[in-house]
Amino acid sequence: MTMRSNRVGEQMKKELSEIISRKLKDPRIGFVTVTDVEVTGDLQQATVYISVLGDEKVKEQTLLGLSKSKGFIRSEIGQRIRLRKTPELSFEFDSSIAYGNRIDSLLRDIQEPKENQ
Repeated sequence: MTMRSNRVGEQMKKELSEIISRKLKDPRIGFVTVTDVEVTGDLQQATVYISVLGDEKVKEQTLLGLSKSKGFIRSEIGQRIRLRKTPELSFEFDSSIAYGNRIDSLLRDIQEPKENQ
C-alpha cells in the first residue's frame, strides 16, 4: 500500500467507526469495532475489518446488516472524505483478536505448571 492509501485507510477507519456507532439504526448491527481498513493502491476498493461482541449468530447478523447498509455508509464516507471516487466497501471479520486470545491462553497454560512446581 502506498502512503496515500494508508492515510485514506486511517481516515476511513475513524469515520466508519463514527458512522456505524451513531448513524446506523439497523437492529441487526451489534456492538462493532472497526479494527482496520485496507485500501487498494488505486483507492477503488476498501476492505473493512471488524470485530463484533457476541456469539456467531450475532456476528452473522451484524455482517448481514452492514452489507445491506453499504450504500448508505459509502455515501456518508463520500461526504466526509473528499475523494474523486469513494472506494467500494467489503466487510470481513478480524480474526487476529481471537487468534491473539488463543495464543495468550496457550501461553498461560504452559506457564501454570511451572508455577505449581
